[in-house]
Amino acid sequence: MGPGLVTPAPPAPNSLTKHRDNNHAPRDIFPDGIRTSGQIEPIYSLLKPYDDFPSRIEGPTVWTRDDYVNNPEKWTHRFTPQEVDELSKVIDDFIAGGLPLTGISKDSFPLPLLGERLSSVRSDLLNGKGFILFKGFPTDAWGLHKSAVGYMGLDLGEDSTQIDKTRIYRTNARQFFHCDDSDIVGLLCVARALEGGESDLVSSHAVYNALRTERPDVLKTLIEPIWYFDRKGETSDGQQEWIRTSVFYLEPKEGGRVYSKWDPYYVRSLTRFSDKGLIPPLSVAQFEAIKVLEEYSHRLALHMILEVGDIQFLSNAHVFHARTAYKDYAPPQPRRHLLKLWLATPESEGGWKLPFADSDEKKKGWCAG
Repeated sequence: MGPGLVTPAPPAPNSLTKHRDNNHAPRDIFPDGIRTSGQIEPIYSLLKPYDDFPSRIEGPTVWTRDDYVNNPEKWTHRFTPQEVDELSKVIDDFIAGGLPLTGISKDSFPLPLLGERLSSVRSDLLNGKGFILFKGFPTDAWGLHKSAVGYMGLDLGEDSTQIDKTRIYRTNARQFFHCDDSDIVGLLCVARALEGGESDLVSSHAVYNALRTERPDVLKTLIEPIWYFDRKGETSDGQQEWIRTSVFYLEPKEGGRVYSKWDPYYVRSLTRFSDKGLIPPLSVAQFEAIKVLEEYSHRLALHMILEVGDIQFLSNAHVFHARTAYKDYAPPQPRRHLLKLWLATPESEGGWKLPFADSDEKKKGWCAG
């Protein structure tokens, strides 16, 4: 299908709201001076056409299931007794100090032993395979509050001062392959489900290579800035309820890497606006791209089961993740409970350079169950 059939007219000038600097939020509302960024439109002048993208991506960010399924030692780390002792003492000191969770920082939460390992892990998340599974986090012994403080204190993103809220996420339906709206996402398993709720990960760069070879038509559709994403009510004054964006981007610099942003749920939920003619409906080419992207992701994915006390961290820049449907235990047994952590890695701290106004800004995130 030709581009003219799937590319909508550019939005009216007044539909793009001026970006607010996250780092200078009013302190009477945001005590640390950092506000949540939310979903914002890309800088359209920085988006590149299909012909500018690489014919193939090489390097450690490209992997498939076969590279890791029989080698868990390459992607897991069990906390040592020394690391647990260090973390426990720092948590206790932090709680005794009476600081709020937004007060967690390198100064208030020093981890000289574990910090060296976390620095290496952070580099691998951003520039390597993009995922790790920590094991042996003592959630049962510590309880939920102490576990949450320790989890937030693991310094893999822009400190933990961007964590501002905890909520319980109860949807038990299957989640299709997607990436969260943060640079790094973590999951701490507090309680497992009776059945299911297991994790699948895939290198979006491996998916890109497969599409480039086998379905370049689909890849072209995914690169076009024709995809409307639902803001789900997370808007500020003057903002639309959606953004128009792409699924695959290039970093706007020499030799820029391929970045991915995708969540089919946030794309499919916009019929309440397309039915009214406010935005274009999904085209035949887009429906095909959604189907093929899921199929290729599933084909190349690594399956992972999180036990109680496991922490999974992954990059949202070049890894898609999914979750199987699950069934909970009957009461009074505990329901499935995972804490989700969203972390930011600004450009100035080693993060990717992205075509967004907040690419080098600190951001708040969420800790969600």
